[in-house]
Amino acid sequence: MKFIVAKSDIFKTLSHLQSIVSKKNTLPILSNILIEAQGVTLTLSATDMDISIKETITCNIIDSGSTTLNAQMIFDIIKKLPDTSEIEFISNDGKILTIRSNVSKFSLSCLPKDEFPLIETNSNNSKKITVKSQTILNLINKTKFAISNEETRYFLNGLYFNISSNENTSNLTFVGTDGHRLATSSVLLSVSIDEIPGVIIPKKTINELSKLLSENYDDIEIDISSNKIIFYIDKLILISKLIDGNFPDYKRVIPLENKNILKLNRGNFFQAIDRVSTINSDKLPIVKLKLLNNIMNISTSNADNGTATEDIETDYQGDEIEIGFNSKYILDMVNNLEDDEICLSFRDNSSPITATESSDPDLVYVLMPMRI
Repeated sequence: MKFIVAKSDIFKTLSHLQSIVSKKNTLPILSNILIEAQGVTLTLSATDMDISIKETITCNIIDSGSTTLNAQMIFDIIKKLPDTSEIEFISNDGKILTIRSNVSKFSLSCLPKDEFPLIETNSNNSKKITVKSQTILNLINKTKFAISNEETRYFLNGLYFNISSNENTSNLTFVGTDGHRLATSSVLLSVSIDEIPGVIIPKKTINELSKLLSENYDDIEIDISSNKIIFYIDKLILISKLIDGNFPDYKRVIPLENKNILKLNRGNFFQAIDRVSTINSDKLPIVKLKLLNNIMNISTSNADNGTATEDIETDYQGDEIEIGFNSKYILDMVNNLEDDEICLSFRDNSSPITATESSDPDLVYVLMPMRI
């Protein structure tokens, strides 16, 4: 195998691949990336058996061949070479790979291609959709903060994804929840497609997908089956297992009878919560909201540090309500809204609230209260 490639081309691909490779693999081959040179195409692949990435590069291939090399090692070497480098890769037997660039030369031990797991891109009974990359990225960014980190409730360790169809319209929806808060965001697709049952995409996949989509502004193709989801992003393919479990019926969690409507400036609210919660302890980050006529009082107390309170102006003529929340959850929620004015709806002092904004009616946040 022998090929020559520009650093700028291969380094970008390596940065995509090395982030999914676990550094604590019991199988040495899973710490490697697969390098395949054929025709004018260089294909690099990595997997942790749950998520896989394959990406192709067009370069000067002199001799076809394949081998595998430690992902972190090749990434670190290429990273430290000059940005304008042309890099030559040579392997005569698949056991040693030589990397040359200017006066630099590395001879590295390899593992054979045959040991590398097969990355299967075929799906049985799958459904395909084409959608703008930035549409998916926006939905992910609006909901991923609510994903649960509790391993005991594994079915909450990802985002729920589904497509619902009604007459001539189709809605694509992402939902995240950890049992204390819920985030759901939807978008109306430009074309009507068949309904796709909901699937749960793992958190690691969501994080990697978010990075990849931030570099892309074109349409992407998504291939969904019962146990696997595949994203075709330009010259890259991301393949991921799905979480096998039943996601909660999130629509039942969204309150429909919150009659007390409060409107306020998002920035003022965020800053006031942030200031008051400065004295909170990490173990008990509670802030208390007291809703009065056109005024919200925000307060907290800490046995070690004392108390803090602040009033902000609102548009509110509902019931007088005193209710407590996790301050970190409020900040996460408000930080993911964008309008200057946001809307909070309340029922009483013990029921979940919703947060919405007029520019995006299909974005809804739900937050459970805490005892105060």
